[in-house]
Amino acid sequence: MSDQHQELHSSISEMITGVESSVASSSSASSSSGPSNGFDDDITPFPSPVLSATSLAGLSLSSDGELEAEVDDDKIVTEEDRARALELKADANKAFAAKEFNRSIDLYTQAIALNPKDATFWNNRAMSKAKMEEHGGAISDATKAVEINPDYAKAYYRRGLAYLSILRPTDAVSDFKKALGLEPANKAIRDQLHMTVKLIRRIEFEKAISVGETETTSSKCLSLIASGACNLDESSQSADMPLPIVSEDPNARYKPTKEFVEGMVESFKKGGKVSKRVAWEIILGCKDVVEKEKSLVEVTIPEGVTCDVIGDTHGQFFDVVNLLSLTTRPSENHYMVFNGDLVDRGSWSVEVALTVFAYKWLYPEYVFINRGNHETNDMNKVYGFEGECKAKLGEMTFKLFADVFTSLPLATMVTASKSPVDSKSEGSQPAILSPEGKRRFFICHGGPPVSKDGVTLDEVAKIDRFGRQPGQEGIMCEMLWTDPQEPVGRGPSKRGVGLGFGPDVTRRWCELNKVTAVIRSHEVRADGYAIEHDGLCITVFSCPNYCDSTGNKAAYVRMQANGSLSYHQFDAVPHPDMKPMAYSSGFNFGGF
Repeated sequence: MSDQHQELHSSISEMITGVESSVASSSSASSSSGPSNGFDDDITPFPSPVLSATSLAGLSLSSDGELEAEVDDDKIVTEEDRARALELKADANKAFAAKEFNRSIDLYTQAIALNPKDATFWNNRAMSKAKMEEHGGAISDATKAVEINPDYAKAYYRRGLAYLSILRPTDAVSDFKKALGLEPANKAIRDQLHMTVKLIRRIEFEKAISVGETETTSSKCLSLIASGACNLDESSQSADMPLPIVSEDPNARYKPTKEFVEGMVESFKKGGKVSKRVAWEIILGCKDVVEKEKSLVEVTIPEGVTCDVIGDTHGQFFDVVNLLSLTTRPSENHYMVFNGDLVDRGSWSVEVALTVFAYKWLYPEYVFINRGNHETNDMNKVYGFEGECKAKLGEMTFKLFADVFTSLPLATMVTASKSPVDSKSEGSQPAILSPEGKRRFFICHGGPPVSKDGVTLDEVAKIDRFGRQPGQEGIMCEMLWTDPQEPVGRGPSKRGVGLGFGPDVTRRWCELNKVTAVIRSHEVRADGYAIEHDGLCITVFSCPNYCDSTGNKAAYVRMQANGSLSYHQFDAVPHPDMKPMAYSSGFNFGGF
């Protein structure tokens, strides 16, 4: 890596994450101006809409969480091996087309074991891994593909997309240039290269103009409201859009009502728009509530009350409306915990965020919001929310959202008020109970802070989150980014950031802190939820047919006052003709 490239990478990393990351080494093949070998049966579409992560783990894992078996590069491949490998590849292609991405990974892996010298197998497996957000593994596989065939344009392109997915745009540019050198007439590659270079320049420009800023956007917006510079303009919102309680003083703050919030949601369903002043009041109203909460919010479920835990919603507004119809809206008898990743990818992230924030403003004691890894500046810049928010409500509104995202708590502890009916956990062992003998669930987006043993709930509650981005290490990063794994101990994350934590790590943490189970989100699950680590780790994901491409069910988890849990699945509903990440500034959605 040249000094200029290293300097640019450093400045971008600091701008995006707030913490400089080490650059993982990868083998690179020399570029060539010659024609591509084609590989007409390569199924890799360009590019993938499934994105995530901030740094490369450097190791590849199989779909079941085990380290993939080493491949014998010197294997003598027989004609029988080649034929059987091609059969497996055909089956893998069918599994991919059926959105059975874990199965396609396993089948490509079997094909690779038989014939490790076919670059297409490696690149197709990289694509399958990208669909499962395993971008570290995708980079590893695409690198292997270009080692085998240095003229494989699609492999360079796939690796470039994976680098961009983990927010390493300078590395992505290098691969896009290599791909374009191989296929100079390819518009998809050229457009992606242009967009990535433009993204780098914008990041550098925004970094330069932000130097010396001390006033928060929330303070600026409050000053503008108080000075009359952001009065209500009813002509800027839809005629059927109701209003909160508005004082006769145009500079006074608004108050929420149930009629306003539910009417706003109904208007959004019909494509309605909200004025900037009303949006600011919702966001600032939410901030007034969450900034009084600790980084670990503690909630007890009274008798006669249910509590639903909602996983990622990612801007899929029409699925959120369907979800609210299934759960019923929040109320004094029905609490809701939204476990992060309200925004990005789906193209109605503004509507989702305003809906959830408005309910928090209206019902501060019944609605709880945890921060996800997408309630962060770096992700919003690339994956759509920044562009969407600026298009719908202007740059200041996006900056206001970004400011308030840093005020969101990192976890919610939900405790039963009644003793459990039986001692059984969600797994095979007796339930771990609180010191008072009640079930309680630690809810956070990625997982508990487990890079080392001994981290307590008190340490989580005292995290200084305000104005901070998670960076690439530390407790906040772990709580937004970690993933469970099947093997014991700790390992690299398949997604390429944070770490994986095994069932033994989960049990030690739960026993130390007297936690019945961890409920987390952050990962697609085919059934919408998964009960792992012998019932101590529960994943819930609330985006059905994620990014309009994954074919998964979604789910929510319901808790009763005695701590018993139930799991409720739902499918995607139709939405207007708008593709995922329609407002993304980092990715070209052309074909290749």
